[in-house]
Amino acid sequence: MNDKNPSDIAPILKTVDSSAPIAPAKAGGKPRLLIVEDDEEIRTQMRWALTAEYSIATAGDRANAVEQFRLNKPPVVLLDLGLPPHPGTPEEGLATITELLSIDRTTKIIVVSGQGEKGPAMTAIGLGAYDFVTKPAEMDELRFLLKRCYHVAHLEKEYRQMQETLGGGAFEGLLGSGARMQAVFDSIRKVATSDAPVLVLGESGTGKEVTARAIHQRSARRDGPFVAINCSAIPETLIESELFGHEKGAFTGAHAQRKGRIEQADGGTLFLDEIGEVPLPIQVKLLRFLQERVIERVGGRASISIDTRVLAATNADLKKGMAGGTFREDLFYRLAVVQIILPPLRDRNDDTLLLAQAFLKRYGDENGKAGLVFGADAVRAIRAHPWPGNVRELQNRVRRAVIMSEGKRIAPGDLELEVASGPTPGSTLKEARDKLEAEMIRASLARHAGRITAVAAELGVSRPTLYELVDRHGIQRPE
Repeated sequence: MNDKNPSDIAPILKTVDSSAPIAPAKAGGKPRLLIVEDDEEIRTQMRWALTAEYSIATAGDRANAVEQFRLNKPPVVLLDLGLPPHPGTPEEGLATITELLSIDRTTKIIVVSGQGEKGPAMTAIGLGAYDFVTKPAEMDELRFLLKRCYHVAHLEKEYRQMQETLGGGAFEGLLGSGARMQAVFDSIRKVATSDAPVLVLGESGTGKEVTARAIHQRSARRDGPFVAINCSAIPETLIESELFGHEKGAFTGAHAQRKGRIEQADGGTLFLDEIGEVPLPIQVKLLRFLQERVIERVGGRASISIDTRVLAATNADLKKGMAGGTFREDLFYRLAVVQIILPPLRDRNDDTLLLAQAFLKRYGDENGKAGLVFGADAVRAIRAHPWPGNVRELQNRVRRAVIMSEGKRIAPGDLELEVASGPTPGSTLKEARDKLEAEMIRASLARHAGRITAVAAELGVSRPTLYELVDRHGIQRPE
C-alpha cells in the first residue's frame, strides 16, 4: 500500500527467505500465524518481531497466501489489504479474505490498513475479518489483539470438539461437559428403558422439561405423544378439568365433551411440571390414576384406561411440603421412583461458556447473523455472572445480544452484563461477598421491574429478608 512504514515494527535481525514455506507446527508447538504483506522489508521485520511467540508463515500475494493457508492451517491471519497486482487499492486484499474464509470460516483475520482507510477496513469486517489495526502498527497493540484472537479461536475449537463428543452438540437437547451433567445423561439413558415414574428436581431454568423430553425421546414411547402441563399456570378451579377432561354439561361452560391432558398422553408420556403446586384434592385423584391407570372425566362415570408414562418436575422442596401437609407423602413416593437432580448453572464450571456458544450459533443462524463471536470482555462477564436464572437466563440474554449487536463481536452491554472487574485488591472476603450480593439484587430488581415477590423467589429468600438486604446495601426500594 502507499503508506508503508515499518518504524514501529521490531528491527531486522537478519536476512531470511521470507517466501519459503514453514512446515505446520506440531501438536503442542507454537501457535501458527500467517502474515500476508507485499512489502518484503515489513514482512521480514514483522516475522522476526513475532517469531518467539508464533510459528510463522508469510506470503506476498493472494495466490501464495492461499497456498500457505492450505499448508499451515493457521487459526489467525495478519493481512495487508494492499496486495499485487494492485497494491494501491484494497480489492485484492478483500478478495483474499473471501477466499481464505471459504476454506475455513473459523479463521480470525486481522486486517492491517492505512490511517485514512477506515472504509475498506470496515468493508473487510463486513466480509468476515475479525478486527483491524492501522499503520504504523504498535507492536503492543498488535500482540494484545493476536492474543485475543487465539483465545477466541481456542474457545471455539473447544466448543466444536464438545459438539463432536456429545454427538452434534447436544444430548437430546441438553448440553454439558462436566461430571454432574454427564451423570444426568447417564441417568436419562438408564431410566429411558423403563416405564418407571421419574421426578426431575432443579431450580427454575435448569432444563427440567428438556430433561423430560430427553427421557421420552430415548424411550420406547418416542413415537407417542409428549404432553406437558405446567400445574402452577392453571387456576385451581380449572386444573381438574384440564388434567382429567370433562363431559358435556359437567359445569357451566362445558358445552362439549373434552379430553384432558392425561387422556391426550395415552400411548406416550405425560409431563407434570411444578407438581408441588397441585391442590390436595387433585393429588388424591392423581394418586388413584398412578395406582390403577384409570381416570374418570369431570361429570362422567365411566372408567377410562390410560397407558401413559408419568414424569414430574418441581423446583420446590416436596419434603417440606409433606411435613407441612401441602403435599401427600404417598403421591411423592409414587412419583419419585427415580429422581434426577439438575445442577444450577453456577455449579457447572465451564458449561456456561459452552452453552453460550451454542445459543450464539443457534440465534445467529436464525437471525441471519452467522459468524458472531463473543468479545474477550463478554467472555469474562459470562464467566463472572452468577446466573440466578440458570440456563433460561443465559439463553434469553444471548438471544437478546444477537438481536441488538451491531458488529461481529458480542460485547457485555449486548448481554446486559457488566464487565467483570474482579474483587478490589485489598478487599476482605466479607466486602467481596457484600459486593456480589448487592450486584445480584440490583440485577434481579432490574430484570423483574422491581417486583419484590418475583425477585425474592429468584434469589431464594423471603420478602422480609429481601427488604432487609435492600436497606443494608443502600439500594432504593421499588415503589
